[in-house]
Amino acid sequence: MTRIAAFTFNGFEENTYVISDESGACIIIDPGCSTPAEEQELASYIGAHRLRPERLINTHCHIDHILGNAFVSEEWGLAPEAHRNEIPVLESGEAIARAYGLPYRVSPPIARFLEEGQIIRFGNTTLDLLFVPGHSPGHMALYQADEKFLLSGDVLFYGSIGRYDLPGSNFEDLVDSIMNKLMQLPGEVKVYPGHGPSTSIAQEKEKNPYIAEFAALKQTK
Repeated sequence: MTRIAAFTFNGFEENTYVISDESGACIIIDPGCSTPAEEQELASYIGAHRLRPERLINTHCHIDHILGNAFVSEEWGLAPEAHRNEIPVLESGEAIARAYGLPYRVSPPIARFLEEGQIIRFGNTTLDLLFVPGHSPGHMALYQADEKFLLSGDVLFYGSIGRYDLPGSNFEDLVDSIMNKLMQLPGEVKVYPGHGPSTSIAQEKEKNPYIAEFAALKQTK
């Protein structure tokens, strides 16, 4: 059985996740820690639970999701894993941080490319990778079918969806990712997004105004 710990970091209130299981192995997803206090909060949790970080996964490489990449790399010897389409996004991090006035230690380059159909393995746990571009050109989501949870990054939120007005984003791709990938998952799947509270597929099908609009448009075609 997996344990999902969420930490809200940096000025963008980004959700960083640590997923662990009974083996003590864990993965760190989208480390957004940007201050010594936030870095200590992440390290203290991992230390207190005697976890062994084995992988660093970036669902995508927007600045708020990579601010802690360098810290995680230095602390646990991990290198980022992301889709190859995120290379230019990651490489723009220093300029974006400078534009926002954010403290930023440059992230190591992507060491392993993620693709849909691959499986993330750690300890006794496996997670399926879904390619869900639109918010970012190489956005990935992580899905656990047996325990019915999804790490959606910035594609799907409680009552909302990811932005599609950023460099590299694409509205049509985002709609396709949401409707033909995420909305096809079972309703009971719990969704852990990159910002804000958790939700479920059923909740978003019923209450999310964007999903209702996309569904109506699909019916008219």
